[in-house]
Amino acid sequence: MNLPPCIETIRLADGQLSNLLYHNERLNRTRRDCFEATKEWDLNKLIDIPEEATQGLYKCRVTYGREIEKIEFEAYQPRVIESLLLVVDDVIEYGFKFQNRVALQQNFEKRGKADDVLIVKKGLITDTSYANVVFWDGSQWATPDKPLLKGTKRAQLLREGVIVEQKIRVEDLVAFTHLRLINAMLDFESTPVIEIGQIGF
Repeated sequence: MNLPPCIETIRLADGQLSNLLYHNERLNRTRRDCFEATKEWDLNKLIDIPEEATQGLYKCRVTYGREIEKIEFEAYQPRVIESLLLVVDDVIEYGFKFQNRVALQQNFEKRGKADDVLIVKKGLITDTSYANVVFWDGSQWATPDKPLLKGTKRAQLLREGVIVEQKIRVEDLVAFTHLRLINAMLDFESTPVIEIGQIGF
């Protein structure tokens, strides 16, 4: 099977790559499952950080298949997300971080006046167009147990016990007060809190 390339997006802050344990785990699992590549890679040994990217916040994007195709660096500025619109897509699949994001982009374009979409698949809350989500119920942070993509920050927070997995249906949203977006580039402690009331139906 000739699959399109995948990407790994890594936070680079003042010359330090973040969360490499989880990026390595996902990258090597993806290479094994999608490209039948059994040799384990260590991104720390594969990525050479250019001098101009050693200060400030950068996005390091690794494009790969059986081999690395390219490694790019770009200055990063977080998107401002204050509102979401629920969109239903019962057939979307994004279990691996493929470079091809057409289905996600098509859903994003349905956002109307909202800043992003929150995708519902078969009645269950999944992800936004570019991030996992966590919801606050007054006592704990919960993340959908059926995300489109199991992100590296999500994996870290689950393993550390900061968040828990939970089946979250559309009708369950009233049990929460706030949500946050999480991904490799968004630090959980500082990513903005969005009120549940800012989710449009």
